[in-house]
Amino acid sequence: MVDTVRTLPTKSKMNGSLTLSYQPRIPTALYTCDSSTPEAPATKMSRQQILTLIAMASINFSSMICYSILGPFFPNEAKKKGVSQAMIGLIFGIYALCTLVGSLILGKYIVQIGAKFMIVAGLFVSSGCTVLFGFLDQVSDGTVFIVLCFITRCINAIGFSAAVTSSFAVSGKVFPDNIATVLGFMEIFTGLGLILGPPLGGWLYQSFGYEIPFVFTGCLLFATVPLNLWILPSFDAVPSSQNSFLRLCTRIKILLICFVVFTLSSGLGFLDATLSIFAIEKLNLSAGSVGLLMIGLSLPYGAASPIFGVISDKYPSIRKWMMVVGGMATAVSFCFLGPLPVFHIRSQLWLTVLMLIVVGFSLCMSCIPTFAEMIACAHENGFEEGMSTLGLVSGLFSAVWSAGMFFGPTIGGYITQALNFEWSAGVQGALAFLAVRKINFQIKTRPREHLIQEVIN
Repeated sequence: MVDTVRTLPTKSKMNGSLTLSYQPRIPTALYTCDSSTPEAPATKMSRQQILTLIAMASINFSSMICYSILGPFFPNEAKKKGVSQAMIGLIFGIYALCTLVGSLILGKYIVQIGAKFMIVAGLFVSSGCTVLFGFLDQVSDGTVFIVLCFITRCINAIGFSAAVTSSFAVSGKVFPDNIATVLGFMEIFTGLGLILGPPLGGWLYQSFGYEIPFVFTGCLLFATVPLNLWILPSFDAVPSSQNSFLRLCTRIKILLICFVVFTLSSGLGFLDATLSIFAIEKLNLSAGSVGLLMIGLSLPYGAASPIFGVISDKYPSIRKWMMVVGGMATAVSFCFLGPLPVFHIRSQLWLTVLMLIVVGFSLCMSCIPTFAEMIACAHENGFEEGMSTLGLVSGLFSAVWSAGMFFGPTIGGYITQALNFEWSAGVQGALAFLAVRKINFQIKTRPREHLIQEVIN
């Protein structure tokens, strides 16, 4: 990769005239994953950047509404259809498993397919499957219902993975110097979708039945198709034969960040599949009230996202500590969410709400820096600064996130069925604590790794 020379305008102290100076870029082989260098000062956004931000926000908002409406009523509706708790968790988890596979494949070939086409086609497929899912209550109970749930969720997940993987890559392409800030802003709309989805789904279900929540949100998602066709530009890029997932995953720091992302999404997926039944059976809440309860998780997440995004871009050196502190808070809050039987504390509504608030806040603190750190690590280890690398990183990020979203509902649902919600939540807390230990170990051993990498280079 040829190192370029960047020319920056500076003002002369002698006569105030505008002159040009240059700053040579340091060859990437001379350093490793060090994100302590401050980013360039932010400039005013162009019209295309503003339009892209609107497009990405619409994708996040509508997709998360469609994803989150199931929580308040689908698990209970599935139980009426003769579906076990473990199978309900698998229905939630298969969505993430298919997203995992789709993200890896589509992230690898994003340049050949085209980022804009992936977004538009993915939204179209996902919206159609969301509407179809609303008519599954009319099929026979038992095996037929379960099989059709799996088929619809799998196809929906492929469309979702196409849209989300491409949207991450587009964000990194259009906002290369402020990716964490932009992602933090976009997570506001992710949070809004997660906030509005459960109460909206619960209210529509109680008022109009099973079909209307899916028909309404599916049509809302479909409305983003023409919007993104009009707003998004086409991105020209050249495929790179040197970039590969295998090469990307050989960096220890990338693997550790992936494990952090895995534990975060695992916790969210676990709550999606199990919290509603726990709240209905243990806290005696209705489906509509469960939707309001889930706001305690999504509201702090969405509210804190832009703050942590700005902090992450302004002070890149503290990103790893954001992961550590956020992960520790996540571990503690999951242990008290039930709470764990070893604490001998009775399940209470106020404690559940408080712990959900802490979980939402701490998940945000840990999650926001991860994508920016993965991009920085890839660039600093010789990956080209283009759409091909962004596609790989966003594909890996989405795949690991989806792996956690599969693990959380599936294993969490099994443990909940075998033991109870309290112990299952404790397992999620233990995973978060393990991620904290790994990141903390990497921080302490990083000087040694840096020396070894210099010798290798």
